Amino acid sequence: MMDLNTLLQNPAALIAAAAVLAVIVALILRGGAQKRAERTEAMIAQYMGQMAQRVDQLAAGQAQLDGGLRAQAQASAQSQGQIATLMEQRLGEVQVKLHENLSKVQRGTGENLAAMQQKMADTLAAQQLQMQENLANMQMRTNRSLTDLHEKLNTSLAGNAKQTATSLTQLQERLATIDKAQENITKLSGDVLSLQDILSNKQTRGAFGEIQLNDIVGKALPRDSYTLQHTLTNGKRADCLIHLPNPPGPIVIDSKFPLEAYEAMLSSQTEAELKAGIQQFKTSVRKHIKDISDRYIIEGETADGALMFLPSEAIYAELHSKFSDLVREGFERRVWIVSPTTCMATLNTMRAILKDARMREQAGEIRKALRNLHRDVEIVGERAGKLETHLRQAGDDVAGILTAATRANKRAHKLDNFDFEELAPEPEPEVQRDLLEADKS
Repeated sequence: MMDLNTLLQNPAALIAAAAVLAVIVALILRGGAQKRAERTEAMIAQYMGQMAQRVDQLAAGQAQLDGGLRAQAQASAQSQGQIATLMEQRLGEVQVKLHENLSKVQRGTGENLAAMQQKMADTLAAQQLQMQENLANMQMRTNRSLTDLHEKLNTSLAGNAKQTATSLTQLQERLATIDKAQENITKLSGDVLSLQDILSNKQTRGAFGEIQLNDIVGKALPRDSYTLQHTLTNGKRADCLIHLPNPPGPIVIDSKFPLEAYEAMLSSQTEAELKAGIQQFKTSVRKHIKDISDRYIIEGETADGALMFLPSEAIYAELHSKFSDLVREGFERRVWIVSPTTCMATLNTMRAILKDARMREQAGEIRKALRNLHRDVEIVGERAGKLETHLRQAGDDVAGILTAATRANKRAHKLDNFDFEELAPEPEPEVQRDLLEADKS
């Protein structure tokens, strides 16, 4: 419910409340009794009187508020006038002080400028004097440096002349060395020509291939595992026979190669000569492969294959790169073409096979040696057991000896402390027996 004081202070609320009351009164008059209507009228009259008093109070408060606002406006106007007057006074004082300070600064600046000018003049004079002294010193040092440089140049020129003479002497010595090397090159050229002559001869070329093959085989295999210039049962002589176990059996290495056809092919100048050289080379190689297969592959005597040794890696590479059909024909006839490098690898494989075969041959001897070794180990075990028994007995004997020595030491100690002045009576036999038993224990 709204407060009565709040309602009285608001005129609009009062009017609304009056309207409501009027409606209530009308309703009461219309439907109520006479007594109740009189009571209601009295209450309404009382309420209307209170409302009139509140309205008067509101009017008095509003008049008082208007007077306060006017007084505050007058006080504010007076304060603004006082502030403006005070600000004008302060601005005047500040202007006076600024004028005085500017005058002081101007006087101090003039004095400082004069002092600075005097100081700068003194400094410039001192620097000018010092620069003159520095220039004089620099000129003296320059003259001295020029003199030293002149002396060094003279010394250097003399040294360069001496060094040039030494260099010329060394150059002459090197020219003499070059002349000597030229003579060696000429001699080496003659040796190369001699080597070409050797290789151009079929017999000497065969001997050269055999020597190279012998060197490779000698480095790769033990001496008792191959035979040089071995004669087979068909009367043919093999350059080298490797004694491999069965299978595959002994295998032959042939060191001869038709080098004439290869050289003719390389020295051809025209297309026709090249074709003829290639055809001749193929024919020669095929014939050589067939000869090796027919001569050195003997059933029951040699392995079912043979090796054709080429003494040149270049020929081996040429054959595999451009004449692979010849290599395949060699495979078909069980003739394996090898170069010095591949021959060494093949021989190393053969060495492993020989080593394995010899180990198999000596397996019986190894087993026999192992049995004997096992028997020897058993004998050593038996002897060690007996020795352990003897050592244990000896230990017991030593322990008994130590016990007897301890007992003897105790008795000697008793004799050492024996008092001869007061002899104790001789004990009875039973007592003596007890003492002996105590000593034994």
